[in-house]
Amino acid sequence: MAKIILKRTECIGCGACVATCDAFFEMGDDGLAHLKSVEKKDVEELEVKEVKCAKEAAEVCPVDIIEVKE
Repeated sequence: MAKIILKRTECIGCGACVATCDAFFEMGDDGLAHLKSVEKKDVEELEVKEVKCAKEAAEVCPVDIIEVKE
């Protein structure tokens, strides 16, 4: 299984990940990116069967806070 890792405390709130991959990412009430179905914390992790668009989101993130491990 693959894992998406989001370093939430380093997010600048640009929304590029959500625009690219709304299957896994959403903007939180605080204006920072958040992994869907995960409790909000400094570093969020989500296990998924397919990374789908998460790799694209990692590539477009201007502050490089998304990692996809397969």
